[in-house]
Amino acid sequence: MSGDPLKEPSSPAIGGVACYLSRPAPTDGLTRCDDRPMSPETEPTDPAAVRRRQARENAEYHHAAAARAAEAEARRTAPMVAAFAEAMRASGIEATRLRALPYSGGRSLRTDVVGWYVRRDHRAAVGTDGRWYVLVVAPSLRARLAGVHVEPSDAPLQVGAGGRDGDSVALDVLLQLRLDAGPDFPA
Repeated sequence: MSGDPLKEPSSPAIGGVACYLSRPAPTDGLTRCDDRPMSPETEPTDPAAVRRRQARENAEYHHAAAARAAEAEARRTAPMVAAFAEAMRASGIEATRLRALPYSGGRSLRTDVVGWYVRRDHRAAVGTDGRWYVLVVAPSLRARLAGVHVEPSDAPLQVGAGGRDGDSVALDVLLQLRLDAGPDFPA
């Protein structure tokens, strides 16, 4: 061996994999590669428990990967949406008070957001604040009487993905089509 403690296994292989520690392994008990103590209580030997632990770790990994992908997509789309709002203001297209649609269908509900619809079905809009709004909400009597507060959300790169044929369109194309429509867009 080379004599470098970072390059040599400091303890026998754990689970068939050599464990490389930065310091000599303790001789009084087994440890994991991350120096946490290993005991029968913390390391299940039941094959079903091992599979459950691995499935949980896999799910956590995939959830974290999906969150990273969503953050990256939001970083790409936020400038597009903000630039669209600025272009709409610069072209003199008047913003309107937006209305939200209940999940169950029916009459639209007042919102506290002013902006421009970007879809003809009025399910998505860009506010004057340069944020993306999904205008589909849970129906309620309170919302019917007092209106509804809509929170901004992250714009998707592909608007309507997973929907019916023809409903899906790239965000940059949708925003350009809406900008080109000008004040003639259905209100």
